[in-house]
Amino acid sequence: MNYSTRQPLLLVDGYNIIGAWQNLQRTRDRDGLESARQDLIGIIIDYSVYQGLKTEIIFDSHLQRTPKQKEQHGANVSVYYTAFAQTADTYIERICAAFSRAHLPTIPRLIVATSDRAQRLTAVGYGAEWFSAEKFKLEVEATASQVKRKNRPRNNPKGRFLVNSLDPKTQALLSQWRHGK
Repeated sequence: MNYSTRQPLLLVDGYNIIGAWQNLQRTRDRDGLESARQDLIGIIIDYSVYQGLKTEIIFDSHLQRTPKQKEQHGANVSVYYTAFAQTADTYIERICAAFSRAHLPTIPRLIVATSDRAQRLTAVGYGAEWFSAEKFKLEVEATASQVKRKNRPRNNPKGRFLVNSLDPKTQALLSQWRHGK
């Protein structure tokens, strides 16, 4: 990921979040891990764009002998699959350490989303902010509600009655008819 912007960076421990959020657990159990990953990625894309965050979602190689891989999802979100024998934890720790030593001076804030206790202590120890999976879910849901409110059609300031949208002359004529004059 390019760290040359002045946006906060959010690191998401992907499998930890999938294991903690009930809706993603159900998806994983019903449709498989890939489906749960795709659901999480979609949720995080919406959240990150609205919040103005650069985001990396990190998934362990899951004991598969595959090389590391990075996928870009728009300008703000990337998904990182660790190399064999590397964990999401070690990847997150490396980014936190670089942030702490000011090797990432263009990042004003570093936020780590995981419920892993050791990761929390490490992230906070390096000066990053920490969201538990539960707190992160609440943040994501609050953001989704804000987006819905913002995109909801505004009520007509003239009121909910059609007559209020008519010009005064037509309103007067209708009023006369209604009152039998």
